[in-house]
Amino acid sequence: MTDPIADMLSRIRNATVGRHTRVDMPSSRLKVEIARILESEGYIQGFKVLEPQAGERIQAHLRVFLKYGPKGERVIIGIQRVSRPGRRVYFGRDDVPEVLAGLGTSILTTSRGVMTGREAIKAGVGGEVLCNVW
Repeated sequence: MTDPIADMLSRIRNATVGRHTRVDMPSSRLKVEIARILESEGYIQGFKVLEPQAGERIQAHLRVFLKYGPKGERVIIGIQRVSRPGRRVYFGRDDVPEVLAGLGTSILTTSRGVMTGREAIKAGVGGEVLCNVW
């Protein structure tokens, strides 16, 4: 797999369209940080890292619990990968874009870690835009 972040976002997108309550995927530190931001911004209910049992030769899994509205409407309407391995997209501290005029969230990886676009503007840092969520 050449782009594990795109795989994570596709799994979340497909699970929300199918109205699943949770979705599993291989875990990494970057994926856990993205899930942490999605939870803090209110897009998912939570997440859990499932460690492999002793003696198993598999990778740890990340389980994301999806969130829906009171009438079953999706909270994550859209989730889009911006920077890809073939085309990296960087923004300076003054150029961090808004998503849907502030209604959505952009997730960036910066020199100070993974953070939202609003947090990056407050911190005065730019970075690589991983994805946009609305």
